[in-house]
Amino acid sequence: MQPGGVPDMQQILAQAQKMQEQLMSAQEDLANAETTGSAGGGLVTATVTGAGELKSLTIDPKVVDPDDVETLADLVVAAVRDASTSAQQLAQERMGPLAGGLGGLGLPGM
Repeated sequence: MQPGGVPDMQQILAQAQKMQEQLMSAQEDLANAETTGSAGGGLVTATVTGAGELKSLTIDPKVVDPDDVETLADLVVAAVRDASTSAQQLAQERMGPLAGGLGGLGLPGM
C-alpha cells in the first residue's frame, strides 16, 4: 500500500493476474484428474473427472440379474454418486485456497 492507506493498483492487478493463472492451472488439473467410486462392495465402479464428467463404468457380471434390474440401477447410481462426491471434494481441495484468496487483494469489502 502507498502512504495514506490507498492500495497500489499495479500491485492489485499483478496479484489478480497471478490468481487468475493459478485458477486456470487448478481448473486444468481438475479436468485431468480422475476419481473412482464404487457400490455393492466393488461390484459396480464409476470413474469421474475432477470436472464431473463420467469417464467409465464397470459392472461385474455377477450383479447382472435380468429379474432384478432395479438393484443394478441403484448400484450404478450409487457408484456414480460416490465418484462425483470424490470429484467435488477434490475440486474443493484444489480450488478452495484460490477462492479464499480474493480477500487478500486489499480491497475493502472483499
